[in-house]
This record gives sequence, C-alpha cells and structure tokens, in this order.
Amino acid sequence: MLKLILRVRYSYFVHCLQIIIKQAYHMFRRIKLGLGKTRGFWTGVVLAGSVFLFINSTSPSDSYFEVAKNLDIFATLCKELNTYYVDPIEPGSLIKTGIDAMLDNLDPYTNYITESEIEEYEFQTTGKYGGIGATMHKKGEDIYVGDVYENSPAQKAGLHPGDLIISIDNQVIRSKTIDDISVLLKGSPGTQVIIQVKDAFSGTISNKMITRGEIELSSVPYAGLYGKANNIAYVKLTQFTDGCSRQLKMALDSLKKVQPQLKGVILDLRSNPGGLLNEAVSTCNLFVDKGQLVVSTKGKSAELDKDYKTPDVAWDMEVPVTALVNHSSASASEIVSGTLQDLDRGVIIGERSYGKGLVQNVRPLGYNARLKLTTAKYYTPSGRCIQAIDYSHRNADGSVGNVPDSMKKAFKTKGGRIVKSGGGIEPDVVLKQESISRLIVTLYTKNYFFDYATGYVLNHPTIPSASDFSLTDNEYELFVKWLQNKDYTYSTETDESLDSLKSTAIREKYYDDIKTEFAVLQSKLGHNKKQDFIKYKDDIKHTLENEIVSRYYFQRGRIAQSLRNDKDVAKAIEILENPTEYQGYLKK
Repeated sequence: MLKLILRVRYSYFVHCLQIIIKQAYHMFRRIKLGLGKTRGFWTGVVLAGSVFLFINSTSPSDSYFEVAKNLDIFATLCKELNTYYVDPIEPGSLIKTGIDAMLDNLDPYTNYITESEIEEYEFQTTGKYGGIGATMHKKGEDIYVGDVYENSPAQKAGLHPGDLIISIDNQVIRSKTIDDISVLLKGSPGTQVIIQVKDAFSGTISNKMITRGEIELSSVPYAGLYGKANNIAYVKLTQFTDGCSRQLKMALDSLKKVQPQLKGVILDLRSNPGGLLNEAVSTCNLFVDKGQLVVSTKGKSAELDKDYKTPDVAWDMEVPVTALVNHSSASASEIVSGTLQDLDRGVIIGERSYGKGLVQNVRPLGYNARLKLTTAKYYTPSGRCIQAIDYSHRNADGSVGNVPDSMKKAFKTKGGRIVKSGGGIEPDVVLKQESISRLIVTLYTKNYFFDYATGYVLNHPTIPSASDFSLTDNEYELFVKWLQNKDYTYSTETDESLDSLKSTAIREKYYDDIKTEFAVLQSKLGHNKKQDFIKYKDDIKHTLENEIVSRYYFQRGRIAQSLRNDKDVAKAIEILENPTEYQGYLKK
C-alpha cells in the first residue's frame, strides 16, 4: 500500500515538475528577449528539484528519494556553474554531456536523442530522409561526391562520383566536416539547393540547382537467381526498416515469377544491424506458417512481457532456406536466423552473429527530445537469449565482458538439436572469414580505388553487366603502374612485431650483436611488400572491379559483382542443390 501511495505521489510530482520546467523554459525565452534576468531560468530548475525533494522526503529509503536528492544537487550545480564559471557556458550542451555520461553506465543502446538528432534516428527506422541522394567523400580539406543513388535528384542533376564540391548555397565548404555538409544538403522534399561543382570528367565549374526529394534506401537492394539451373533465389536484406518484409516478399514473388520451380532461398543477413522487431516477425512469417511463436520479450514490468507470433499464412513453407550471417549481424537479424534455426526451418551459414538480445523502446521527453532505452530481453522459440555481453555486471574499471561459457545454457530446437544461449547465433555451417590485407586497406583509405575508378569511367563509356564484368591482367598491371608514384606506405603485422623486437633488443642491449642480421631481415621484408601486389592480386582486382561497377550499376551492381567470388553464397548454393546435405544439417 505504501508503494502505491509513493507511486501516486511520484506521478503527481512528475506532473508538477513538467509544469515548473515549462514555466522556467518560457521564462528563459523571455529572458533572452530582454524581459528578465538570466538567473531566473536556473531558479525554476532548482525549484523543480526542490519540489521533487519535498514530495518524496517522507520515504528516505525509497529509490525515489535518491532520484529527488540528486536531481536537486544537479540543478543547483548547473545554477552555480552558469552564475560563477569564469567563461560563458552553453547549458544545453553541458547538460547533454551529463546525460550521455550517465547513460554510458548502462548499455550502448540506451541513448538520449535531441531534437536536432530526430531526423537521423527516423532515417534509421524508416530508411527515408529529405535530401539529394548522394554521399559525400572527404580527401584532405576537399569534399567530393561519393556514391550517387540510382534515380535520385543528384543523378538527375548530373552529379558524378568524383565531382569536387566547391560551395553549397554560396557557402564555401572546403575544410568543413561531412556532418556539416550533410546538414546543408538535407532538407524538406521540394526545397531547392544550389551546389557549385567541378566536374570530375570535364573539369568545368558549374552551378547545379537540385530539388530535394524523399530519398528512400531500399532494405532489399538486390535479388537474383543463382545456381546451375538459375533456380535458387538470392535476396540481400540490409536492415529491418519499416516495410522491409513487404519488399522482401515482392522480391521473392518477382523471382518466383521468372522461375516457378525454386529449389531454395538464400537470405543474406550479413552485416545487417537489425531494426524493427515486428519486421523480423513478418520476415520469419514468409517461411513459417501462421500462429508460430517467433520471439518473446521479458522486461522489468509485466506489461513488457509479450509473445510475438506470425500473423499471416506463410509465403512458402516448403522451399529450403539458408540464411547467411556474420559477426555484424545483430538484433532483428538474430531473431530471424535464430527462429529459422530453432524451428529447423533453415540452415544458418557463416560466422557467429553479434549477440544482441536486447529490445529498445523510444519514450518522449518533451521539447521534441526522446529517450531510446533498453526495456526488455528477447528470447527465441527454444527459450534462449542470445545476448553476448553482460552489461548488468561491470568490472571495477567499468568495462564489461562476454557471458562466460559456464553461464551459457543449452536449449533444443524443434527437432532436438542443441543450441546455446549467451553468445549470438552459432551457424550450422561455420565458415571462417578471410582477413583483409593491409595493402588493400591502405589503398582504400587513401582513395586510390575511388580515384582510379573515376578515370576508368572517363575512358570506358560502357562495361558488361555487373555479374560479368572483370578486369584483364593487363588492366590490373595498368592500375599497379598508376600507383607507382603514389604514397601507399603501410605496416604489416610482421613489421610491427619486428619493430617491437628491435626495441626490446636495444633495451636489453642485444641489438649491436644482431643488427647486421636485422638489417638483412628488414630488407627481405621490404622486397616481400612489392610481392604483395602478386600475392593479393585477386583480392585487389575484386575490390577495384567492385568500385568500377558501382559507377555504372549503383549499389545493386556492387552486390551482384561481389557475389561472383563469395564463398558463403557458393556454400549455400552447394547445400541447396543437394537435398540430402541440406536435410542432414537439420537433423539431430
């Protein structure tokens, strides 16, 4: 009964607090107009904290009292800083820093979203924003056009990847950050922006007036038919945004129309960070019939405990399914792959997934600010929670660690196979991902693939289809020759180990005895670096081909071209073309 009274009193306090803060806010606005003193706003904040303290002081042991006490301290601290700190301060920025620091003690998914950040948050959940449909690319102090989206206002206005941006609405943008540029380019659909550019091909400088549009990045950017008989459907799903399951169904319907006798489906969830829970349920519903439990959520209060079941008849309950995952597949991706695995409905291929078993909700805070906070954990049909990091138990230094193996529990799939909690989704077919060479990373970060592709497009008006395009050995040698006068210095892990050995040898006074042999070893390693263009030839060619293809066929071209040498996809096709092998993975 006492708890109930306290909760009622607390609710009443919240109501009073909102009124007081709003009054303080309007007072502050009047102050800015010269109608009062600057101290008035902070007086209102302190008064709000004091009311909070008064209402809850009858129960010092209650957690509400602790909240009230510390809010009062916080408000007083802000007032003192604003009044006496030697330099002017920005209250909004200061308080946001405090809020962010407070939330850092929880988990990385609980975030304070300011009014200025709402648009970016909504883009993450809808895939839509108002803008020109192009990414920007920084080299030194200069800003260049990066990717141009297909059928976007930027493409229609004639922007090309590699164009130098000189100004936006008469604002010179040299040395500005990408975030600064994004703010200038985004805006309500129908509004106009004037961009002065230097054309990557002709070198001419011109002003382009671009009418902003609603840019929607499809969560299903590519789908195609593969396999020996072109009877295996491949679909890439990049994020679980609003309506993505509908897009996925439309893509599968289109492929099935071309090939009615599908032998299997490859659902590519690699590097998919997740998104909306209901879209994960609807995605599972494509392959699982109506009324099947997909995921359960359990939180602090009973109202957050909920079972999510498939609401409709399945798109196809019989077609064999494989799902591709990697360590960057998280959240909703893990709900889908975990459900397919728990129900023995599909074979999971790739790397162990990220391990995010937490659910977030968004709560309004007033003044168009919001709080995205973790409210529950989710559980797959077998009953397992795949959350890999235990944020509720921190080490003395504030760090967190993975759930230990001793705490991972075993569960069973529908057919009796053992699956475990606490460590992401472990694939049925584990394929180790090859590491990327440091040479390729260096060439990429220095924009050499990007720059060479721009020149290649100038000399090649057309190329074969994305799936068929490849560079000849002579064309590869031209790229290597083009790099001769470029700086692409890089360190290998061997270099770093050798430097460490040298430092240790000098410290322990052994270096003088081995410096001749050391110099020979360094020389050999330097020679071996020149051989890296031979050693990593296939990977370098593949990366350059991918950049070139994107200039002609956009994002869908990148994906189609990348599948030519994709070992995960090749394995999925092999399994789907062999029904015995496919069923073998699903048996106990």
